[in-house]
Amino acid sequence: MSNTIIDSNFNFPNQKSVYKGKVRAVYNLADDMLVMVATDRLSAFDVVMPKGIPYKGQILNQIATQMMKATEDIVPNWLLATPDPNVAVGHLCEPFKVEMVIRGYMSGHAAREYKLGKRMLCGVSMPEGMKENDKFPSPIITPATKAEMGDHDEDISREDILRKGIVSEEDYLILEDYTRKLFQRGTEIAASRGLILVDTKYEFGKTKNGKIVLIDEIHTPDSSRYFYADGYQERQDNGEAQKQLSKEFVRQWLISNGFQGLEGQTVPFMSDDYIESVSERYIELYENITGETFVKADVTDIQNRIQKNVEAYLSN
Repeated sequence: MSNTIIDSNFNFPNQKSVYKGKVRAVYNLADDMLVMVATDRLSAFDVVMPKGIPYKGQILNQIATQMMKATEDIVPNWLLATPDPNVAVGHLCEPFKVEMVIRGYMSGHAAREYKLGKRMLCGVSMPEGMKENDKFPSPIITPATKAEMGDHDEDISREDILRKGIVSEEDYLILEDYTRKLFQRGTEIAASRGLILVDTKYEFGKTKNGKIVLIDEIHTPDSSRYFYADGYQERQDNGEAQKQLSKEFVRQWLISNGFQGLEGQTVPFMSDDYIESVSERYIELYENITGETFVKADVTDIQNRIQKNVEAYLSN
């Protein structure tokens, strides 16, 4: 079993504060720059699993970096550099307190709600007569409020976001526009690799000069769901499950072992063999999503490696 990074307690030059999310730790340097460390923690149903997944942080960070570079011509982002396989450095931003979720297909949470008889999700109607994994007539935006670590994100409608003043109408229109542009580009990138971008979420923040930019991860298997395009329609016609490239395989394993993050439920035991299989699956996801062979970073001493690489970047 490879070494993993579960927690991060770094002390970088000019560090002012640190925020720890479910998977990432974000360090504020001199109220000007952020250092985001992608750990190997695994979150499902908004619960952090007790064991880390080897190379997961590197995989998420490198996919997000590649996707930000592939979309920076249509939507500005926070990224300045990636001085370490697990680290992204960028502009300090004030995050919006909503996640912009966009769905091209009725899968995952949307499908679970649909099966319960609901036809409205976040104030958006879903057509009658759909089957799980069917394509929506056009992509729908179903926002969620951002949760602190260990709490559940909650669905929220555009109307409630504006009514509660969570985001101004002027800013929200920009968030919607950026979300649709990113999803369209992500759909095109996925198609070029034989994949379907099913649904995803984007997070945005505002820089000190008031510019709205994309932050955090983009088009990773943690934030997105992919299907293999080959055989998609045949599987739909036959009522078969779709071949997925996402974290959904972990969620399904947890559900089959009696866990959905509900009160009173205990996370099932994850053996070393299972953890290793999850790591291998993430590597498969990386290679399919990026079209590149995954190169494992040196994990002999991840904490020291990160500290040295970030300090070297900051000194230059």
